Amino acid sequence: MTVIVLTNCPAGLRGFLTRWLLEISAGVFVGNPSARIRDALWNEVQQYAGQGRALLAHTTNNEQGYTFRTFDHVWNPVDHQGLTLIHRPAAGGAGSSSASSTQDRPGWSNASKRRRFGRR
Repeated sequence: MTVIVLTNCPAGLRGFLTRWLLEISAGVFVGNPSARIRDALWNEVQQYAGQGRALLAHTTNNEQGYTFRTFDHVWNPVDHQGLTLIHRPAAGGAGSSSASSTQDRPGWSNASKRRRFGRR
């Protein structure tokens, strides 16, 4: 089984993929082409995606039973001891964390902080 997901790609690329795969939703293509055809389709997707993004997931003979490739995605697949995981960058870029977003804004009095958090 092969799944290709396109985001913000030219309509011509979507039309090209419908020759080999079935478009079950806008930009989501599924099918069962051979490995040679799958790789040729992926090369075409990478060449003609333009400003868009693409994701390819297909079955394979490994522990997970599938693998995937990305093109121009912020999330990247990373091999971790034989398992393919997704690496997502921090939401606000480098240096931001959830602890910094929960800190109180300067200028609030101690009394208002206690009242807000239910402490006496």
